[in-house]
Amino acid sequence: MATNEKNILNRLYFVAGCMFIFALLVTYKLIAIQFFQGAKYREMATTATEKMVTIPATRGNLYAGDGSLLATSVIKYDIRWDAVSPSDTDFNEYVVGLSNGLAGLLGKSESYYQERLRKARATKNRYLFVARNLSYGDYIKIKSLPLFNKGQFKGGIIIEEHTEREHPLDKMAERTVGYERKDDSGYYTRVGLEGAYGHYLRGKEGRRLKQKIAKGEWKPIGIGNIVEPRDGYDVISTIDVNIQDIAHNALLTSLEKFKADHGCVVVMETATGEIKAISNLGRTSEGKYYERLNYAVGESHEPGSTFKLMAMVAALEDKVIDTSQVIDTENGRIKFYDRTAVDSKWGGYGKISVAKAFELSSNTAFAKMINEPYAKNPKRFVDRLFNMGLNEKLGLEIKGEGEPKFPYPGDKNWYGTTLPWMAFGYGVELTPLQTLTFYNAIANDGEMVKPRFIKQVKEWDVTVETFEKEVINPRIASQSTINAVKAMMENTVRRGTAKNIYSPDFSMAGKTGTCQVEYWIEADRYISSFAGYFPADKPKYSCIVVIHKPEKSIGYYGNIVAAPVFQQIAQKIYKDTPIVDEVILAKENSKTIESDYEAYYKKVNSNPKTIPNVKGMSGMDAIALLENVGLNVRFRGSGKVSTQSLKPGEKLVKNQTITLELL
Repeated sequence: MATNEKNILNRLYFVAGCMFIFALLVTYKLIAIQFFQGAKYREMATTATEKMVTIPATRGNLYAGDGSLLATSVIKYDIRWDAVSPSDTDFNEYVVGLSNGLAGLLGKSESYYQERLRKARATKNRYLFVARNLSYGDYIKIKSLPLFNKGQFKGGIIIEEHTEREHPLDKMAERTVGYERKDDSGYYTRVGLEGAYGHYLRGKEGRRLKQKIAKGEWKPIGIGNIVEPRDGYDVISTIDVNIQDIAHNALLTSLEKFKADHGCVVVMETATGEIKAISNLGRTSEGKYYERLNYAVGESHEPGSTFKLMAMVAALEDKVIDTSQVIDTENGRIKFYDRTAVDSKWGGYGKISVAKAFELSSNTAFAKMINEPYAKNPKRFVDRLFNMGLNEKLGLEIKGEGEPKFPYPGDKNWYGTTLPWMAFGYGVELTPLQTLTFYNAIANDGEMVKPRFIKQVKEWDVTVETFEKEVINPRIASQSTINAVKAMMENTVRRGTAKNIYSPDFSMAGKTGTCQVEYWIEADRYISSFAGYFPADKPKYSCIVVIHKPEKSIGYYGNIVAAPVFQQIAQKIYKDTPIVDEVILAKENSKTIESDYEAYYKKVNSNPKTIPNVKGMSGMDAIALLENVGLNVRFRGSGKVSTQSLKPGEKLVKNQTITLELL
């Protein structure tokens, strides 16, 4: 019996000892956590319930040269509600008034909002969704409603801002305006002007502390940001909205008429290199056209006969030909090894001068006049082209510039027929903008300037940086050569392949181009082009039109498909001189027509009591006018206003939304 009691006591001592040791270990662990690892675990706890979030900066505006908006950031507001913050007294007093106010602004019934608010109060929802993507005007109205007007701590209103990028020109110049997007890994996709000058536009991000609440939602802590965001700078581009509209519509008309696959137009100011318009349109499967890719900047292709200008300049500079030299085109078909150069005119042009060969765009004449003097030393010809900078990229800030491609004697792709075929634009590749830059240099008396898309970077009214003309090559050729090819280009329009666009009232100079494309896949695929400048005597603008794969049965020659686009652009800019659209005054039944937009603008802006009539106005002018009288403007399409949702003459109520249809 005594032995059993002793065994029991030993076991009790053992258990007590183990418990004592366990208590010591627990005490040690608690002390270690508190004093040695406390900071670590407190940080983990805080991290699980609090986080620092990034606040995007407001992106700067992108403007056209005349101050019209090309891209802008619009602040939108999301509203949520912390149902725990208001006192019982305030909630019971104001819940009905708040529900009525929300119903009036957001469209659903008063009972719907009252039920949601009461349910959120009962379940202690600290992040109830109320409204999303509100304009500033609607945000101010909601913020002033009963209970919400007491602010975040007493009223429970939670305000979250974000920005959306809008393009007032809609789809016009969309690829040139472009975008800049950042993925989850931090990598940027940069397109067009938005991408090229994103480092100016994007600004500097701010930071704000948020706290985790129920259902995985995060609520801002405090009333301010830890680090305030810095807005981006504004970028002033060289684009002229009127010229852009002219170029876009002229190109679109031709693409639709000839059922072409895609095309582009670029208009450049001769002396400065400023790009005044750039339009790139591709066809959808439904036969509609939109800004699919930036063909003018990124698409290298064989230029065809527009390259004859480069070949002519090279030969004249090397003095291997003279403009009066006579060349026999024979019967319009001349064989080089196993290939035959062919003229578009059946039977050829007979014996013609070099100048005439340019005007008539004779392939056989060009093949002869380049092959014969350079055959024994083809490097001389190619080196001359390289000396003029044709093998180099332009170094554009816009991403995706196409690579110029030239065969070189000794390369594996140099054949006996390479040299004569280069003479009329096959076997080489240039982008439309690279081709235009050379043509612009001819118009500019030999000075080659870099195409330029922006003028200034500004912070409000303070200029941060100014971009001046950049010269690529001060003189690509002698003045005698420049004068000679200028005369040929003017005669091409006057009496050559482009005589169909000649006008005795307005001078133009240029060169047509018709080039087979993808001929190894299928016959009858062509690129139609025209490059030149206007006016011919004192060039102000240069322009290139390139249209890919027009339907052959309708037309495919450069003078038929592309040259009329050039003519329309040139005449609208210089001959017709665009004038401000006529506007009917807002007074109902008024027959008075005010042709001066500024006078009309002052009239409605000085006494904005009724809805203006903007039908027939350009979209840009209409949007500016309506926004300045206090309306929220939405629009579809581009061009002129065809319809407006609010009737002219009706009473004007601030912050109303008006929808415009542009055609």
